Amino acid sequence: MLSSSIQKLIELFSKFPTIGPRTASRFVFYLIKLPQENFDELIKSIFDLRKNIKTCPFCFDHFENSDTLCPICSNPSRNRKLLSIVEKESDLIAIENTKKYNGLYFILNGNVSALRKNDIRVEELEKRIKKPSDIISNAPGFEEIIIATNPTPEGESTALFLERKFKEMPLTTKVTRLARGLPMGGELEYADDETLGSALEGRK
Repeated sequence: MLSSSIQKLIELFSKFPTIGPRTASRFVFYLIKLPQENFDELIKSIFDLRKNIKTCPFCFDHFENSDTLCPICSNPSRNRKLLSIVEKESDLIAIENTKKYNGLYFILNGNVSALRKNDIRVEELEKRIKKPSDIISNAPGFEEIIIATNPTPEGESTALFLERKFKEMPLTTKVTRLARGLPMGGELEYADDETLGSALEGRK
């Protein structure tokens, strides 16, 4: 029978995305065998993460510096007339890695599904589209909004949901979606840079 300390940590790790009890158990027993120096380093890194990481008030990405906005939103060389809407932080990273996008981002915090429909940041998105200068000084307003949700059933539902919302606003800005070069059922973070870059360039 597992001790209460081990069982508790397994339960905590099991709450991580895509981590089940078996993988969580491996994590715990790995930590038990970890040398004290490495264990202390891990604990300090977790503490520093909680202490130092901030959330950008515009795009909701996480960053670490003394600025109010993240490095992307605060960068004057970015195209502030272009906004890409993504589901999560890893999708933002995937698009950045293509080196073919120079606009701003907005992270939805998930997608539209039976369980998460009320969790995505719809009101915040509407505010940033209507008046981005409330958060980013001298932001001119968007000329194009890219719905860059994942090519999954949930991502497709999210894209359709956003398109309906934009029609209700009503929105005169051009709205595009990624081209269909991405494999259905996949995630942006797992697409290779060339495929994702082509999907960005071929958006419509």
